[in-house]
Amino acid sequence: MKLRIRENTIRLRLKQNEVEKLASGQSIVERTCFPDSALTYRLDISTDGQVSASFLDGHLTINLPESDITRWSQNDEVSIVAEQALGNSGVLSLLIEKDFKCLVPGHHRLNEEDADTYPHPDAETGHRC
Repeated sequence: MKLRIRENTIRLRLKQNEVEKLASGQSIVERTCFPDSALTYRLDISTDGQVSASFLDGHLTINLPESDITRWSQNDEVSIVAEQALGNSGVLSLLIEKDFKCLVPGHHRLNEEDADTYPHPDAETGHRC
């Protein structure tokens, strides 16, 4: 699972096996270590059927409704998009996406980064990103 954060937007990209794992009721958990602490990010099925995100003690947790996960995992839908109200701070945008194979592999990418990704929808057309 890849994590990207920019201002009040959180974006997660999942490989095929991660989408399957989530659809089977299992959490997806990743951890990035730092010299004095760690960031853990987790994608889970919500217990209340709502989309939510929280951050506490270095743990980012995003919860999605089971119905959304089931529908998303069984079709060609690319993403689940949601927003969470932040009171006076606006909204937190959440984007959960299927991770596609890169059309233009670069030298900066890790060899294993495209492993188990979804076929890119533009691969047949020759369109480049």
